[in-house]
Amino acid sequence: MRNADLSSAGWRKSTRSGAAQGDCVEVAKVQTSVAVRDSKHPVGPILIFSLSDWRSFMAGTKAGEFDR
Repeated sequence: MRNADLSSAGWRKSTRSGAAQGDCVEVAKVQTSVAVRDSKHPVGPILIFSLSDWRSFMAGTKAGEFDR
């Protein structure tokens, strides 16, 4: 998804981030993709994932696939 218009994206952080000083990632659903950015640098680089890739990532996370 190139040249995505992110001006109206509804960015959100995990509720688990608590009162952190911005050390979080934020996500936003944008059309048929998911955008991810660093909350400390909201105008910095943004990663864009397809919905199927994002769902696979989330399923792996919930299954502990990325646990150390």
